[in-house]
Amino acid sequence: MNTSGGWPRNMQKEFATEIVQTLRQRSFQAYLVGGCVRDLLLGLKPKDYDVATDASPDEVMKIFPATYAVGVQFGVVLVPGPQGEAASDLTTKAVEVATFRSDLGYTDGRHPDEVRFSQDPREDVARRDFTINGMLLDPVSGQVLDYVGGQKDLAAGIIRTIGNPELRFGEDKLRMLRAVRFAARFEYRISDETSAAIQNMAEQIGVVSRERVRDELTRMLTEGHGRRAFMLLDESGLLEYVLPEISRMKGVAQPPEFHPEGDVFVHTLLLLENLPMPCPATLGWGALLHDVGKPPTFRVAPDRIRFDGHAEVGVKMAEEICRRLRFSNDDTEQILSLVGNHMRFADAMRMKQSTLKKFIRMPRFDQHLALHRADCLASNRNLTTYEFIEHKRSEIPPETMRPTPLVTGDDLIAAGRVPGPEFSKILEAVEDAQLEGRLGSREAALEFVRREFPA
Repeated sequence: MNTSGGWPRNMQKEFATEIVQTLRQRSFQAYLVGGCVRDLLLGLKPKDYDVATDASPDEVMKIFPATYAVGVQFGVVLVPGPQGEAASDLTTKAVEVATFRSDLGYTDGRHPDEVRFSQDPREDVARRDFTINGMLLDPVSGQVLDYVGGQKDLAAGIIRTIGNPELRFGEDKLRMLRAVRFAARFEYRISDETSAAIQNMAEQIGVVSRERVRDELTRMLTEGHGRRAFMLLDESGLLEYVLPEISRMKGVAQPPEFHPEGDVFVHTLLLLENLPMPCPATLGWGALLHDVGKPPTFRVAPDRIRFDGHAEVGVKMAEEICRRLRFSNDDTEQILSLVGNHMRFADAMRMKQSTLKKFIRMPRFDQHLALHRADCLASNRNLTTYEFIEHKRSEIPPETMRPTPLVTGDDLIAAGRVPGPEFSKILEAVEDAQLEGRLGSREAALEFVRREFPA
């Protein structure tokens, strides 16, 4: 089954259309609105559908009794989709229905201090962020209501705020990052007035919650246009405020024999361009941060430029970034693993079989391999090690990659040994010999222990 946002193909659009028709049957205005209209006009499949109406939240909830009141004070409710196999998770199986409104004041730079419900769709779109997201669509007739010039900007490939850009960004500072993301995703340019406002207000991005910043940056890294997104972040002045560690990569030279492409910043952005799609969030962040330890470890040695221990330094820096942006423990662990292990590929073809097998069986190794491939394509373009490991992965049987242990701690205790720190050393040595094919039975393993680790 082909799904998007948890819905079977076209079901969400059909359900959103049913909501519009039901509201109209009750004499209310109702339209599709926002990003779904933009995507439909571009011939893309929307990830979700939103409905705007002049019905109040109370009226919407009366018409649709199962509605979830997720933001009634702002006129927003969720109407859950049909129940069953395709609708087990209501958070991804619902259509957002919002009452036409105008917003009055944004003291916290995110939420309106007060909302005033309206009967006029013009007032509603006037409060939205960008012209390309401010159009309304009648899903039955196909008529587009465009009061903000969204169709013209779609045709011209321009990201432009609705109305005064400083007012729009003042209402929600995250919109500055969203402008960059949309410009990168659609390969549009940001209008001069909108761009100037971002540059003037970039420092104010600090008032946005770290989680919201993290999520917006994650979308940039995983939507397939990471290189352009981070170029725009740099040009707009936002980068030094959201990720100063990445900004410091600019101008940090690399040895041309290994990195003919240029400095650390150029290399990192090229790498983002070579990530697979779809791209897991942890891979995107691991790629962005893989060389974050290079600027502080840069030195010019007699033979060439060096970055001694940059992977280890990078892990510490990445950990601080993950903590600052409030990543989950699981995501942090994987990002740090990607940063900390990316240089090990240089030794892969010289590794012992036991070391290579342990390397390849690391959790989510596909991400490590994808990062290595992108790293190579963004530098010397030599994929010899990548191809070597791909061959090894296909040739080594799964049962020999992670075999059943021949000896356990209980076996050592039964043999009269006292539990202690040496146990892990003994068991690791047995496993290495097993992975290298030197041990094939429990008896041989116990004999190996007696010989190599006399009691």
